[in-house]
Amino acid sequence: MNAVPETRREPHGGDHVLVAEQLARHYDVKRGMFGQGVVKALNGVSFALTRGRTLAVVGESGCGKSTLARQLTMIEAPTSGRLLIDGEDVADADRAKIAALRRRVQMVFQNPFASLNPRKTVEQTLGEPLAINTKLTSAERAERIAHMMRTVGLRPEHAKRYPHMFSGGQRQRVAIARAMILDPQILVADEPVSALDVSIQAQILNLFMDLQEEFKTSYVFISHNLSVVEHIADDVMVMYFGGIAELGDKKTIFSHPRHPYTRALMSATPSIFEADRTIKIRLQGELPSPLNPPSGCTFHQRCPYVIDRCRSEEPKLREVDGRQVSCHRAEEVGDTGA
Repeated sequence: MNAVPETRREPHGGDHVLVAEQLARHYDVKRGMFGQGVVKALNGVSFALTRGRTLAVVGESGCGKSTLARQLTMIEAPTSGRLLIDGEDVADADRAKIAALRRRVQMVFQNPFASLNPRKTVEQTLGEPLAINTKLTSAERAERIAHMMRTVGLRPEHAKRYPHMFSGGQRQRVAIARAMILDPQILVADEPVSALDVSIQAQILNLFMDLQEEFKTSYVFISHNLSVVEHIADDVMVMYFGGIAELGDKKTIFSHPRHPYTRALMSATPSIFEADRTIKIRLQGELPSPLNPPSGCTFHQRCPYVIDRCRSEEPKLREVDGRQVSCHRAEEVGDTGA
């Protein structure tokens, strides 16, 4: 890796660079010709992102992962709850402060071709945020761009090229360079390797890890692929139907999941090693309708451990065996191989 530029900003003190407290995002939607309903895409999510670590957010489509990403990057305002970035409450910030906070939180999207302007060269794409947010001279911006190109594994002279002139993996490197050019404290990556060939995915994941080691950036890494998560994560948050099913460090979650939904996800992860294979847990049914959520535990209609209490009483996130889990019977849920 190349040397860090002299303009590198030192992080502020404290262990948590981001804290979400009961973060919720609800959408009003039409229901038939005259009716109206509310979709609770995110429903009271609380967690903390530790400085310099990677929190992986996992779950099937519709669980709220991308809605959470929009909240963390301040693309949308929460319906309720608090979001603190480096101790500063986003809800209390004025427009100037929001703009400053947004510079600290950058995002890498799933599709690198769709997220890059096809009419701009890489040099223009990387130079624009520097021109808007810094007082660097033209020569200093050019030097920063060349440094970042080398850092992400691209040749500086290729900054004159347009996005269509790169491969998919190279375009994602450009997208990562754009996100890192302002030296953010937090990087939110929404399925950043799922659109890439399998042969390229490992290279991009290793790049993320190298950049974190060099810049001490904190990651929120959103993925449905548990093999990817196991490779890159420090901590894991399993989401289901807009809420948190299980939250803890990677080793704890992967070695002994305590939520039935986490167990099912783990059992569905393929492995080339026979010793790592577990009995497949087949969930019955689909996600509930967001316009008509079930009473009690939102997972009870698909859960093999369901009891009457699950149908009537919503479980609270609580500490069980070294992690947070929202399940009435978490103590009874066994190993993935059980």
